[in-house]
Amino acid sequence: MSALTILYALLFYAAALVFVVGTGARIRSYLRTPAPLKIPTTPAPTTAGGVGLRMAREVVLFESLFRASKWTWLFGWTFHAALLLVVLRHLRYFQQPVWSAVAFVQPFGTYAGFAMVAGLAGLWARRRWVDRVRYISTPSDHLMLALLLAIGLSGLAMRFVAHTDIVALKAFVLGLMRLDWQPLPTQPVLLVHLALVALLMFVFPVSKLLHAPGLFFSPTRNQTDNAREQRHVAGWAAALEK
Repeated sequence: MSALTILYALLFYAAALVFVVGTGARIRSYLRTPAPLKIPTTPAPTTAGGVGLRMAREVVLFESLFRASKWTWLFGWTFHAALLLVVLRHLRYFQQPVWSAVAFVQPFGTYAGFAMVAGLAGLWARRRWVDRVRYISTPSDHLMLALLLAIGLSGLAMRFVAHTDIVALKAFVLGLMRLDWQPLPTQPVLLVHLALVALLMFVFPVSKLLHAPGLFFSPTRNQTDNAREQRHVAGWAAALEK
């Protein structure tokens, strides 16, 4: 077994550990953070069912972003929708046999890569050329967009420029899952792509990408607007009252 295969296998084991443990720890922190005030963004639903519907619209349609900025919504929604298709397409590397739903999405996932890159390019242009957004942007914002864009471009390069041995790649991925390591293809574009994906997994738990799980813990979105009907008491405050 080559040193390159061993290096990448250990790299992805470490990246997966950091991603799962780090993200889990941040979610645990969100769960433990008290919400002492009733602060849903109005107009807000007054029932739990309404909150669920509102959250679904936010997750699927980016409702609040659409109201705030149509151009940002267009680029952001395009990127996230395309990313979902790309991720679904990549599930084939983790399955044997491949599920029929994953097989169905393959042609759509292929060209979704272009939409993903276009959405990222639009979001990055917004951070560079819109004064009010450029003012509040930090180096980490630009680096994260550059990382995602590099992942998308290197993935497209493997598909349309320098073709990769996907049979050997799938054997390598399945081998990682089964603790039965298989040789990793040595195409340079593939190695760059995998290294960038591992880097993304390492930085995810400490980056702004945590808005993905964090959305579900936002009190402005997950609270009902029933402050007049029911007194809101945070968990720690309720314990003190007893």
